[in-house]
Parts: sequence; structure tokens; C-alpha cells
Amino acid sequence: MNALIDHVQIIKEKGKPAFAVIPYLDFVKIKRQIEKPAEKTLIPHEVVKMNMIDGMSMVKAWRTYLKMTQAELALKAGITQAALSQIEKADSKPHKATLERIAAAMKLTVAHFS
Repeated sequence: MNALIDHVQIIKEKGKPAFAVIPYLDFVKIKRQIEKPAEKTLIPHEVVKMNMIDGMSMVKAWRTYLKMTQAELALKAGITQAALSQIEKADSKPHKATLERIAAAMKLTVAHFS
């Protein structure tokens, strides 16, 4: 059986399972597992607004939010500033490898640009 649910106490109500009681430390472990994926892809409201309302690409919205210049981001990502400028156009579809480099330079994941 799963180690996180080995010590579950089932409480019945009218003969049917109604509640599951688990040790607190198991609850904390489960909570971390549930929250961890979400933490990696949370997108601040400001970034969403810049993308959806102001029409910025996600790359530009994140760069703006993180207060980075194009030159700074391009240097960290190992691309030219001109290439970054093209990628930041709202209709641009950069190569996955390039997007991964940009994400890493911003300490994000590619999922943050979706």
C-alpha cells in the first residue's frame, strides 16, 4: 500500500465512509505533492494582464515583470538582442530549445509561457 495512506482512519456516518483521518505529517506530505506542480506554473496577475490585455507576448510580459532589459535577458539566454526582439513579437513561435534557454535565464519553466 502507499506509505502516505497506511495509517488512515475511516470514520463512517450512517454506515458509509464519510471522513478519512490521517496523521498530520502524512497530510503535510500529500499537501506538498499537490501544491508543488502548481507552484512551478503560477503566473502573476500582472503578467497575465500584460499578455491578455496589453497584447504582449508571454516572453516580453515576463521580462517586463522581472524588470530585465532585452540585452540582459539575451545575454543570460545566450542569444542576440535582435533575436529576442523578434521572439517577443506576439505572433512569434520560437524554437522549443530557444524558449527553454529563455525560461532558464528567467528562472522559469517553458510552462510559464503557455
